Amino acid sequence: MSANYTLVLGTKNFSSWSLRPWLAMKMAGIQFEETVIRLRNPETKKHIAKHSPSGKVPVLHIEEGGKRRTMWDTLAICEYLAERHADIAFWPKDFLRREEARCIVAEMHSGFENLRRTMPMDLAAHHPAPEIDEALGTEIDRIKFIWISALERFGQDGGFLFGEFSLADSFYAPVVTRFETYSIELPAIAREYAQRILSLTPMRDWKAAAIKELSESATVSEPEDSD
Repeated sequence: MSANYTLVLGTKNFSSWSLRPWLAMKMAGIQFEETVIRLRNPETKKHIAKHSPSGKVPVLHIEEGGKRRTMWDTLAICEYLAERHADIAFWPKDFLRREEARCIVAEMHSGFENLRRTMPMDLAAHHPAPEIDEALGTEIDRIKFIWISALERFGQDGGFLFGEFSLADSFYAPVVTRFETYSIELPAIAREYAQRILSLTPMRDWKAAAIKELSESATVSEPEDSD
């Protein structure tokens, strides 16, 4: 039995958590509808509450057999999709690569608080590099190490972190945009990887939609998904 999906997202310029499952689904060729909730708006909490028990986006609504279910949290959504669509390689096919990919995805899901706070996603903008203190510098260096280590060992098999595109790339794609927005210098292999991510058709489509959203509405206050 096939399911119909609706992915509830936050404003594309700001919502890095929303980008992750959206990009994964686009790269996997899974069909879905979108509902975009405007962040940084006085009505944001009310609109998100209509969809999300956690009060955050993204949310995946699943309609199947006349019933509707809801998945929330980026990692939970992606794990559901990987299990439900086992014929699609959301994770690397090789066990050892998959093992490492899960670790770095979990690390992104739970860590890098200084980067999130100091360099929030602002896809359509270009800002001067922030003052990089020890804590932020440690996190940036850690991300560079993750990318370079994976790319040097596996990148030749497809150009992405573990060769072919996987959830690891979806989870680090918002960081690619942050490094672009805040002019963070990268070593050659990491810079080439970042450009490869930004050149993906879904990433170009997401950015175009983000720019269009900003042109259509002003924004205020703070986002509800503080990635």
